[in-house]
Amino acid sequence: MAEKYRQGDAIPRIDYTEDEVKTWGVIYTRMKDLWKRHACDEFNYIVPLLESNCGYAVDNIPQQQDISNFLKECTGFTLRPVGGLLSSRDFLNGLAFRVFFSTQYIRHHSMPLYTPEPDICHELMGHAPMFADPDFADFSHEIGLASLGASDEEIERLATCYWFSVEYGLTKQKGEYKAYGAGLLSSFGELEYACSPTRPAGGVDDVPEYRPWDPFAACKQKYPITTYQPVYYAAESLADARQKMREFCEDLKKPFHARYNPYGQTVIIDRAVQREAKWLKQ
Repeated sequence: MAEKYRQGDAIPRIDYTEDEVKTWGVIYTRMKDLWKRHACDEFNYIVPLLESNCGYAVDNIPQQQDISNFLKECTGFTLRPVGGLLSSRDFLNGLAFRVFFSTQYIRHHSMPLYTPEPDICHELMGHAPMFADPDFADFSHEIGLASLGASDEEIERLATCYWFSVEYGLTKQKGEYKAYGAGLLSSFGELEYACSPTRPAGGVDDVPEYRPWDPFAACKQKYPITTYQPVYYAAESLADARQKMREFCEDLKKPFHARYNPYGQTVIIDRAVQREAKWLKQ
């Protein structure tokens, strides 16, 4: 379905099977309890709104079109279905247009607590709620705009910042670490590992290292993709995370700078550019 989708079309509605709904329910039940303790205040404010407006429930997988409509009213972000993983450049470029690429498939019911790739549980439980928060939405948008015209090296740096923030970011609230990153908000084990001093469900005795959010440092930090993170970056607030990301993006050396026109949903650049012909490089 995602391959046939064109921008502007209604997102196809999926008739999920009974096993798929049960899989969603197992994860949603486990995560709701942990969100109350370890998710940031902004996330916990939004989840009830998604339940009342978009059909989030233990016994129902919400439809992406309903969520997209809700997000657009809140922050101007929309969802776009995608069949699988995209390149970092393509994915980040979408954020520049306030578009989040989201998968529609769900992990196999035999392994409800594990998935090797992002699935709808990760996308809709972890990512979608935060896109309803203005500070987080603008933070993500800054990364997207910075990716336009960026070199491959800069894309890698931006993608690494994305990893340590949008995927695994923490913020300090009332003296405690709270999660705003989707990789944490959709993983009961790592959420507890990152935010709880006891971590009984995490199953890991090692204590992670916490560092203040600094994209200039985070962009150079190596990270694993198949184990819990040994290092987390914690912002003072989502507004603080956004401001520091903006400063980082403004420091990038690019052929142009871009700004977004929300009325026409277009990007405007500050100078004329053209692609160099390949034969000129030879």
